[in-house]
Amino acid sequence: MGKKKVLSEGEIGELVYPGQGEVLGVVTKLLGFDRIQVRCQDGPERLCRIRGKMKRRVWIRENDIVIVAPWDFQSDTRGDVVWRYTHAQADTLRRKGLLTI
Repeated sequence: MGKKKVLSEGEIGELVYPGQGEVLGVVTKLLGFDRIQVRCQDGPERLCRIRGKMKRRVWIRENDIVIVAPWDFQSDTRGDVVWRYTHAQADTLRRKGLLTI
């Protein structure tokens, strides 16, 4: 997992897609202390942490669509949140058929 530059929503020019080893998910519960519960598209519900680059720059709410990078170990239960989509971007993903949750 390489470093990704965190951009404000106004600077996003094109849609970011999940890379290799990353999955889309829906935030189901906010747990506090940069941890959230995410229902992933590949099946399991993961306990995910918000990356340090995103913590105070991007605010995540319930029912937001996010990209999750599962950990190498405990890949079915844990992961990192890499990206959050806006509502318009989530609608675009649904129209293209990439989001089936």
